[in-house]
This record gives sequence, structure tokens and C-alpha cells, in this order.
Amino acid sequence: MICLKQKYLLIISLIMISTFKWGSGQRIIRSDSLFSNQTPLKIQLNYSNKQLNLKTNDSTFIETQIVYFDKDKKGEVKVSLRARGNFRRRNCFFTPIKMKIKKSASAETIFSGNTSLKMVLPCKNEKDNNDNIIKELIAYKIYEIVSPYHFKTRRIQIEFINKTQKGNKKFDLKGFLIEDDDKLAKRFEGEILNRKIPSLAMEVFNSVNLSFFNYMIGNTDFSSSHQHNGKLLFYKNKIIPIPYDFDLTGWVNPSYGKGVINRLGYKTEKRKYIGFKRDQEIFDNVRNHFKSSKNQIFTLVNSFKTDFDHLYEFDNMFDYLEDFYKILESDKLFNRLVVSQAR
Repeated sequence: MICLKQKYLLIISLIMISTFKWGSGQRIIRSDSLFSNQTPLKIQLNYSNKQLNLKTNDSTFIETQIVYFDKDKKGEVKVSLRARGNFRRRNCFFTPIKMKIKKSASAETIFSGNTSLKMVLPCKNEKDNNDNIIKELIAYKIYEIVSPYHFKTRRIQIEFINKTQKGNKKFDLKGFLIEDDDKLAKRFEGEILNRKIPSLAMEVFNSVNLSFFNYMIGNTDFSSSHQHNGKLLFYKNKIIPIPYDFDLTGWVNPSYGKGVINRLGYKTEKRKYIGFKRDQEIFDNVRNHFKSSKNQIFTLVNSFKTDFDHLYEFDNMFDYLEDFYKILESDKLFNRLVVSQAR
């Protein structure tokens, strides 16, 4: 059985290997301490979940303290929180969070240099809530293997105290942090574009690479051109799509996504290729890239097996991954389900 320390060393080594695979043309920039360490960060938060949902928006936040435990040292930082995600605000008990930290408050702490972060929490207060979070986190980690252009993440263990009129209630939750758009852009000395860009104007390999990844995890709740659940990075005169938010996918397959029809008209649990037509050479190159990454991806996924509260949740996710590779490794299935489905 792989121990916790060994597992996170494994994750770091897999990501380093995948980075070097993309060649010497990519500029390597060191991460800050928050994301370079992949050991789960223990934190404590207390606020009113109801107030967060009803009283916050893009410009209105609630104030609280985040207590964290880094290498057995306790720290505390004042933070501002707001709810994010329209669908999950309507359908979830716990909503994803946008967290702001003043530069002066984060100085000399593990959050130094991170004035804005996203925090992903379980949606429902139900038995598989933490397993859904682990599945979504794994999707981010897989994308780190198949693309150097990705949002960094850090797993967190949360002791959350929900303040209510009837008293306080404690929840032990799994979650993860996502770096801010500006941090990603700074890593590449690029720029985040905030306007509609036609998908066919984007860098071709990375665009098709993302479409393959979305097909792998059954993600049809995505639009590069409209920047729905994704951002566009302008880097070295290239436009590169970068995804986030993988909960409404066949990979995670949450209870709250059953039967939901997304903005493209697809059921969220169904796997469908939604990329555009490209030269066959591009499809072949990306296909070979995913085939060559297979061992790394399977090793990564298996390293999380003991983190699941319910083994059947892991098994369902693993079967979903195996089905993708059955399609990828069969010329007949690949041409019928991927190439011929391109728009």
C-alpha cells in the first residue's frame, strides 16, 4: 500500500516528467510554496454558509479568518470570501468560493503571493461528497500530465464550522485550491484574454488536446470561444485554451448532475466529442500523445485509490478511464466516435 508521503512525491514526479516531455522550448518557472507542496493542507474556516450564498456577489464579500497548519506550524490569515458558480449556488449546500487575501495579510505566510484563489468544496451534504471532490481533483492532475498549460491545484482538508441561528455545526470536508488566472498568466509571462475568440483561431495542438481531454472525462459543459469553464492564455503569439470546473462530467458523475442538460444541449453524464474538424495529422498526433501518457495517467489515478471513502466510486471512475482508452486504441472506434463526430 502506498503511503501518503510516497503518493504525493509520486504526483510531483509524474508532473515533472510530463513537463519535460513537452520539450526545451517551454520556459520553466518555479512555483510558490503553496502549490509546490502537494501534501494536503489542513485548514479551519468558520462562516455562515447561508450568508455566503445569499449575501455575496462579484463585489460583495464576507470577512473571516482562515487557520492553516503547514509543516506542523499553525498560521492565521484574514480573508474575504464570496460564492462562485451559478449552477452550484442554486443546487448545492456547499458552494465553491472565491477567496481574496490582502498582500499585507499574506506576507510571511504560505499564501504569500496569492491574493486571489478559488476554493472547491463538495456540493451536497451526502455520503459521496468527498469522493466527488477527489475525482474532480484527479481530473486537474491528469491535465497537468497532458498539458503544460494548466491551473495549479493544492488539496486541502477542511474543518468547516457553519454558523447558523440554531448554533454552529462542524463539517470535515475535502477540497482543493486553484491558482488565480493572473498567477497562471504570470507563470508564462502571458496574458488572459477576456473576449470571444473563435475556436479555430486557437493554437491547433493545444485546442485538440483539450478536446481529447474533455472527451476522456466526459466534459461537454465547456466552450473555449465563450470562455465557459475555461480561460484563454495569450502566450508567444498563440491563443491557448485552459479548462477548469470538472464536476458536471461523466468522470465525476455527481448526483446533482443526473439528467441536467448543459448549454450545448448535452446530458452532463454522457461522453461525446465536441471538438472541431482538423487535419487528420493533428488528430493522430494528439491521439499518440494520450497513448504515450497512458502509463503515467493510470499510475496517477491508482495512487488516489485509498483516498476514496467508497471503493465503488473509484472503480466507476477507473472503468470510465479504461473505456476511453479502449476507444483511443481501436482505429474503428476512434474514427467513429471521435474523428467523425468533430464539428
